[in-house]
Amino acid sequence: MFNVGDKIVYPMHGAGIIEAIEEKEVLGEKRKYYIMHLPLGDMKVMIPTNSVNKLGLREVIDEEEVQKVLQILKDQKTKMSSNWNRRYRANMEKIRSGDIYEVAEVVKNLSIRKKEKGLSTGESKMLDSARQILISELVLAKDIEEDEAEGLIDELFE
Repeated sequence: MFNVGDKIVYPMHGAGIIEAIEEKEVLGEKRKYYIMHLPLGDMKVMIPTNSVNKLGLREVIDEEEVQKVLQILKDQKTKMSSNWNRRYRANMEKIRSGDIYEVAEVVKNLSIRKKEKGLSTGESKMLDSARQILISELVLAKDIEEDEAEGLIDELFE
């Protein structure tokens, strides 16, 4: 159970802060919801409190884990399928997992591939999405601005 003020990650959406826990009636059913504010894109999301485990909500990483993420981004690329469809599915699975290390691996591999061979439209959108998820968590984990988090990532691929 999370509390108001907790920094959490909602897989596929990114990191945010729980602003409230409210009971709402949706489709004739009363349920408790976390009202989560996502700073990137200035969005609010309602998440049913009874679906936390199923959705994969977790706390934002700490400074030590930030260093591990940055190290993953620095390391050599990992093995990726040369088949576009397999590669796309494998990367999508990693993003859906909500695991920040998997998301960082997708950002790293697609960024390197973009430099070397270019990306298809689908993979380009996937890279943008994975970067946003990663940036949103770095912003909250390090208490920095969005452009600083982007800079942290960009300087690793220059």
